[in-house]
Amino acid sequence: MENMISGAAYRQMVIQAAYAVEARKKELNDLNVFPVPDGDTGINMSATINAAARELEKMGDDRTLSEVADTAAMCMLRGARGNSGVITSLLFRGFSKRVKGLETGDAQAFAEALREGVDAAYKAVMRPAEGTILTVSMKAANAAVEAAKATGNLRVTVSSACEAAKRALAETTEQNPVLKKAGVVDAGGAGYVVILEAMLAYMRGETMVRTVVEDTPSDSNPFDAFDTEEINFTYCTEFIIDRSGAGNPAELREYLETIGDCVVVVDDDEIVKVHVHTNNPGKAIEKALELGSLDRIKIENMKIQHTQKVVAPQKTETAPVAEAAPAEPAEEKPYGFVAVAAGEGLHSIFADLGVDVVVDGGQTMNPSTDDLLKAVESINTPVAYILPNNKNIIMAAQQVAPLTEKQVVVVSTRTVAEGISAMLSFDPDSAPEENQMAMEAAASCVHTGEVTYAARDSVFEDRKIREGDTLALLGGKLIDSGRRQSDVIRRLVKEICRNSEISYVTIIFGAGTDEEAANEVRAMFEKERRDIEVAVIFGGQPVYYYIISAE
Repeated sequence: MENMISGAAYRQMVIQAAYAVEARKKELNDLNVFPVPDGDTGINMSATINAAARELEKMGDDRTLSEVADTAAMCMLRGARGNSGVITSLLFRGFSKRVKGLETGDAQAFAEALREGVDAAYKAVMRPAEGTILTVSMKAANAAVEAAKATGNLRVTVSSACEAAKRALAETTEQNPVLKKAGVVDAGGAGYVVILEAMLAYMRGETMVRTVVEDTPSDSNPFDAFDTEEINFTYCTEFIIDRSGAGNPAELREYLETIGDCVVVVDDDEIVKVHVHTNNPGKAIEKALELGSLDRIKIENMKIQHTQKVVAPQKTETAPVAEAAPAEPAEEKPYGFVAVAAGEGLHSIFADLGVDVVVDGGQTMNPSTDDLLKAVESINTPVAYILPNNKNIIMAAQQVAPLTEKQVVVVSTRTVAEGISAMLSFDPDSAPEENQMAMEAAASCVHTGEVTYAARDSVFEDRKIREGDTLALLGGKLIDSGRRQSDVIRRLVKEICRNSEISYVTIIFGAGTDEEAANEVRAMFEKERRDIEVAVIFGGQPVYYYIISAE
């Protein structure tokens, strides 16, 4: 493989890269500077490239370079999660465009493909920042082009790209003030280096075996301790469907969302893997039978499991199988809505506001482009609005449009508070473009406060933070941190109330707190500003004790 790369070789290079990212995703997660528990760069990049690896592993070695690159790019695009995942998919998508129609490629084609990938990624980012995966990939591609021109040797070209990427990664610490204070390199850039290193290792004859690393939360997560009563859906239900029926996995997912939460429906050409928390596992099973025969059915009573683990030993129960009436096809509507949110309460809020499908996700749980695409396709409408409600999901949402014939309107909401305000401003008589502008304008008027915890020790904005500290943020900016939650929240309340234009506050309390505590936060606002109207609602969101919407 000195001068030419075949489809078989590129296939293995991508697979090896996926194995490498999977093995090191915790290391990549830990590079995230901000101490809130959102260390998901490794998880997002791993999920994205593994979406391609799973499909490539089914292919034989008789495919051309163009065919393999096209398959890898499309799978990554559909499986892209988070900004880092979307950018990674775009790097591979640009690569595939350059080698389209080629049976094999030489060093020059490979180098130019890397550079075309960089061009595609830069075009997709509205305000590219230095010291990120974009910088690392750009310098790697430039070095590859120079090496290919000078030597014509493919291995030297990839090696040059890899070495340039490593140097660029080291420089990200100085290019980004936040990274410099923390003394770390950019997580996305580090992930790209891992990819290039794995590709080079394969070219040198080195191979690695897949290492599965579970995406388990930190043991220090204070949300791990909750009461049995907080489990809203009793039965954890899992099974695999052999796709022999005529049913639609997207319709199955939509139905499961109506009878439970934590819904995961992953499908390929042969099987569909299903996971759902529900009080009616029989209904889930009956609906799934429309797609084909079932295998590996597992139903567990989570309340009893929790009691056994935390409270006292008890006998396990077998879940009853209930009957369900067949779902009737939905009538076509002029427009539909998809929103991203985590937590039973937030799901209900968005449903009440008219959202057709609420995709479970948010901080630490970034849905893929394919998840959002399936949600869009499940709505019988020609126009679908998507509310990402998280800045790390906006890019994944924007990739949905070219994958569907429907008109997709992405309203760039960065928090659930902005998403709620955007939905309230929707005008059914306005055109999609007008609604997009109006909804984004409404979202921009919302000031979002958040109260969470520090997932690890960190130094951020000259503030020393200890693992387990309560963190208060306003508009994504750290306002205060400390051991006494009430003091930290009080500081946030004062900061919000300084804005004289604020007249209405909504306190959304999460799974880690309760209504009584939320009312104490309400009292802080009422004491600080008597002219502010304050409402308290249940969101049930993980990670964040409170999400505060101030308008």
